[in-house]
Amino acid sequence: MKSVAITIATSVFAAGLLSVFFSGSAISQESQPIEQPFGDKFPNLDGMATGKWWEKAAKARERQGEAKGQEAINAIVPMDVPRNEVVAFAVYTHDRGILKMSAQLFPLLSDESREVRLELHNGGEWKQAAVVEVVELGWSAHFRIADWDNSKDVAYRVRHGDAAMFEGLIRKDPIDKDVIIVGNLSCNSSRTPGERPRILKNLKLQNPDLLFFAGDQSYHHTQHTAGWLQFGLQFREILSDRPVITIPDDHDVGQANIWGENGKQATDSQGPSGGYFYPVDYVNMVQRQQTWHLPDPYDATPIERGINVYYTSLRLSGIDFAILEDRKFKSGPEGKIPKMGPRPDHIIDPAYDRKAIDLPGLELLGDRQLAFLRDWGQNWEGAELKSVLSQTAFCGAVHMHGTEGGRLLADLDCNGWPQAGRNAALREIRRAWAPHLCGDQHLAVVVQHGIDAYGDGPFAFTSPALVNTIYGRWWQPLDQKPGKNPVPNSPLPWTGEFEDGLGNLITMLAYANPADRTDEMQRADGYGIARFNKRTRTVTFECWPRFSDIRDGDKAQFPGWPITIKMEDNDGRKPIANLPAVVVDAVDRPVVQVIEEGSGEILYTVRVASGFEPPVYAKGSYTVKVGNDRPGRVLISGHAVE
Repeated sequence: MKSVAITIATSVFAAGLLSVFFSGSAISQESQPIEQPFGDKFPNLDGMATGKWWEKAAKARERQGEAKGQEAINAIVPMDVPRNEVVAFAVYTHDRGILKMSAQLFPLLSDESREVRLELHNGGEWKQAAVVEVVELGWSAHFRIADWDNSKDVAYRVRHGDAAMFEGLIRKDPIDKDVIIVGNLSCNSSRTPGERPRILKNLKLQNPDLLFFAGDQSYHHTQHTAGWLQFGLQFREILSDRPVITIPDDHDVGQANIWGENGKQATDSQGPSGGYFYPVDYVNMVQRQQTWHLPDPYDATPIERGINVYYTSLRLSGIDFAILEDRKFKSGPEGKIPKMGPRPDHIIDPAYDRKAIDLPGLELLGDRQLAFLRDWGQNWEGAELKSVLSQTAFCGAVHMHGTEGGRLLADLDCNGWPQAGRNAALREIRRAWAPHLCGDQHLAVVVQHGIDAYGDGPFAFTSPALVNTIYGRWWQPLDQKPGKNPVPNSPLPWTGEFEDGLGNLITMLAYANPADRTDEMQRADGYGIARFNKRTRTVTFECWPRFSDIRDGDKAQFPGWPITIKMEDNDGRKPIANLPAVVVDAVDRPVVQVIEEGSGEILYTVRVASGFEPPVYAKGSYTVKVGNDRPGRVLISGHAVE
């Protein structure tokens, strides 16, 4: 398939010139479909949406009509939809004056137009804002509009041909709201197809300002376009009218697990060798479909073999979200550490030396993303609070895997390994007093990380699986006893301080074990909600079972939730002293940075109220910098703490 870079100029809308572009996209220049766009080695990869897909769809309908039971149930989605339904759904974000929207289409016929139009409702009428070509590899269309005014709601519709249309609302930035609601969702099992009515009903009532899907939106490994369409049809009622963050995880790109190792070629789709197994064009297609609508990458330089990156940040109503790719640079375990279990990534030997697998040269986030986090943590433009979003947890807060008897000491698929990389990431997150939201583990937990001591790191909320039919997980200490300093009056028996199987320190605040995986009502699937309160500077974590009724209030949540924490407690180190109060003329809420002069270490950079007395955690000399959005002017230098 030929690849071209295209630039499309659009019409003038409202007061500004709207610019739309798509760079480096694979767009078919042939009038006839290419049968095997990913090469002879993978002739059926994304086959439901490539080649003469309409012939395959007709045969699939014929088979489905003849099938009984599970075979019919397991069909993904019909691809030969009526032609007035080919625009399936759209997702968008806007920040820093840029609106980005991705529209997902069903496959088009050879004689159908490849043009997709975006119309916006302005001044009482619909006006065409942009026209782009669909990207045939994946059938997505992408709109980028500059000079976006985020102070008002704008209705939109994405159109193809005369009749196909998807409508929604581009919400204004809710900057005037004290409490910002974020949906935390992941792991949408394909073994339970069909609609998600209870989740949708509850979410519409809770009305999140932002939806975060942390990965595994599709488990149809080699048929991502069909799987992505299935996900979109399930959730498009709430995708259509609010900002959405979707990031792909291992199953989205067709792998059982993924250690991206900077893009090298993996030896198989199980993944422990490190790298990506399927062709680069397929990986980039998945990422384009799921992430193109995010704000532009912090550093768009591709990794090995031309695999693209998307790590970035998004500001919404004064909450600044760092969006990480915690799989992309991570080292694969196979051949790098001793094998201590049935698989290279599973450890079952309780006597192993934890330090023996934390070897020099192993990567987690990689230098590029650590540099991004360092810069993001010091840039508070438009931000009151900060949070980090990624695919999986920075610890192994799980004991049982797959079945209740499937005890593992450690699973290297989590971000608790390599430990040095884990601690480096958590130190950067702690410097911004940022909680962490993620998914992947199929087990909902809230923990506070320990880096050098219990409770000295940030809090993290792992969402449950949306639909938990594929892989159950449980938190159940071997001695079935609580750790030290358990949560007072918790309904859960095993809270408190623990080491995970990798030797990482965690304080368990809540977990949601499946009660009975044979009973759909008791599998512990569901979703999370995070409520960021700018006025009180707190975040509240909520955890809702899939079949809950939110009208029942907190009692409808999983036991142990809700949990409210102060943002300042994401740095849990114990102060030994406080520096003199920060008083800055004409700056009501300055950004304050504290640096330990001996080591040059930045302890933290945060926005605070004037009069804040910066805590320090060890003897030494300190510098305090202040500024409006970044720390600039030195306010205190050489202040000694004895």
